[in-house]
This record gives sequence, C-alpha cells and structure tokens, in this order.
Amino acid sequence: MIAARPFAAAALFVALLQTAILGYMIEGRAGILRSGTEVLLKTAPVDPRDLLRGDYVVLTYDISLVSIDSITGPKPQAGEVARLHVRLKPQTDGFWSVSEASFDPLASQEGSVVLVSQPVTIYEWVWQTGNLTVSYGIERYYVPEGEGKPIEDGRNQGRVSVAVRVSETGQAQIRALMLDGEPLYEEPLY
Repeated sequence: MIAARPFAAAALFVALLQTAILGYMIEGRAGILRSGTEVLLKTAPVDPRDLLRGDYVVLTYDISLVSIDSITGPKPQAGEVARLHVRLKPQTDGFWSVSEASFDPLASQEGSVVLVSQPVTIYEWVWQTGNLTVSYGIERYYVPEGEGKPIEDGRNQGRVSVAVRVSETGQAQIRALMLDGEPLYEEPLY
C-alpha cells in the first residue's frame, strides 16, 4: 500500500503537467485570435494535383513569394536555416501585401504588422531567383469532410480570401475563411 502512494503522486504530477501543456497551447492560439491584429490575405491558386489531401484545403498566399529586392539587412549564407520577418501593409483593395522583409527582426511601425515565417533553408541559388518562397504556418485549413472541393474551386478562381490574426511576436492564426468576401468558416476562440 505504501508503494502505491509515490506512483499515484507521480501519475497525478504527469497528468497535471500534460493538462498545463495542453492549456498553454490552446491559450496561445486563442490569445492570437483574441487580440492579434487582423489582416486580409489574398489566396493564390495551387497545382490541382495537390488540391485536397484528406479533410483540409491547401492555401498559398501572394505574400508567400517575397521579392529578393524587398529583403534588407544581412542575408544568411548557403546552408543556414533562418526565419524571415515580413512587414505587411494594407493596400487600397483591403488586402495586405509585403512592403519589406529582413532576416533580422523589424521594428514596430504604425499601420503595419510583422509576420515571421517558418524556418527557411537558404541555398546558394536562392539569391538569383528573384523571389524567396516562405510559409507562415497558415497553409492548411481543415474543413468538414467532403466540403473542400467547392472551396478549392473558389480559391482557384480567386474568390477565396483569408482573415488572419497576427500576434505582436509575428505568429499567425487563421480567423476566417471567406468566399466572395463573406465568411464561410470562422474559428472559435476555444
């Protein structure tokens, strides 16, 4: 009976730790959705062979191609892995686009947000291509089973846009998927 107490205490500790970690992850996402700056992004068509894998829609954005000319500051060497800091500013059509980028953090600026990319591996040839392709962790949107095809068709016709919330640290979360400017799916906080 005495040996069971340390085991029970250890099991309780592990359960509390797992609950705390899960709560931290959920609150992190909800915090961005609750208080992040909202930006509207235009989606771009994706190769039809990759349209629907399971129950999610593949999304790519105009801001996923960052012009090499817009990148300021020192550039990583070939073989390095780095995150790109991308400043977005609203355009007259309501969508946000890239105004500058840097591998070093960008200072806050009124009327803009800074989005931080997923890690990018730098190759020698990257600097000759004209554009750097980056992802932001918002390239998949999970939908109810069987409802992806109409969204993909709308996306390929340029009718799908995404409302994204960006935290002060540059993390992004999809708030809503929209078709012809009307919300199709909206994310709950929890």
